Amino acid sequence: MQSTPIEQLSDELYRALKDNQPIAPLSERHPQLTLQQAYELQLNVLARRQRENGERVIGKKIGVTSQVVMEQLKVDQPDFGHLTSAMLRADGAAIAVADLIAPKAEGEIAFLLKEDLRGPGLTVADVLRATECVMPCIEIVDSRIRDWQIRIQDTVADNASSALFVLGDAAVDPRELELGLVGMTLELNGEIASTGAGAAALGHPANAVAWLANTLGGFGMALEAGEVILSGALSAMVPVKAGDNLRISLGGIGSASVRFT
Repeated sequence: MQSTPIEQLSDELYRALKDNQPIAPLSERHPQLTLQQAYELQLNVLARRQRENGERVIGKKIGVTSQVVMEQLKVDQPDFGHLTSAMLRADGAAIAVADLIAPKAEGEIAFLLKEDLRGPGLTVADVLRATECVMPCIEIVDSRIRDWQIRIQDTVADNASSALFVLGDAAVDPRELELGLVGMTLELNGEIASTGAGAAALGHPANAVAWLANTLGGFGMALEAGEVILSGALSAMVPVKAGDNLRISLGGIGSASVRFT
């Protein structure tokens, strides 16, 4: 079997991120690329961002949490990526579209951990006990793969297609809510673009966090106190362009907004 040029592909992904120039799908050029190798690529690019740009890991994001997307990518489980200090934006921030490639946005529930979560065997109850608060979040996703022509290996290698994230104006104790029933409204330029509910993230947002902690536990890793965990999109991604204003509202939690310039 043809070998996969891990170092070369890592460099391509890093350069695509730095230069905002997309590259051809990895899975198309290297059909032998495995999911394990895709995560190796992700970690290689992350290490370079830390080393060359001084970025710090401040959390994780969970992707592919809906059945529709799993079927589209032909997988039976979610994926994950890393959040760094350079990716966080303030509520109401202005984001330059020119600094991205093909951005889209989605509304999520973010978890701020007060205790480590080390799997396997963790449940929703364990996640809720370890959570300081939940917050409204807008994740701006972007693909360094040309035209979003991605398979699961492509998006995993590309840090689960994550770009930036915005945390909203409130922090709520998750034990005071039924997170699976929390409703979300996503407004684009003052009009409703999509709606969703907490159950869209693997049936319950804390279930998605438990999945990640249990998956990492198999590799001897943990989710750490102080980390922010994005639990997955609650509705379809919304493409954004310069001049757009986006706002999400989460019932019982709060709102978050961002504008694109």
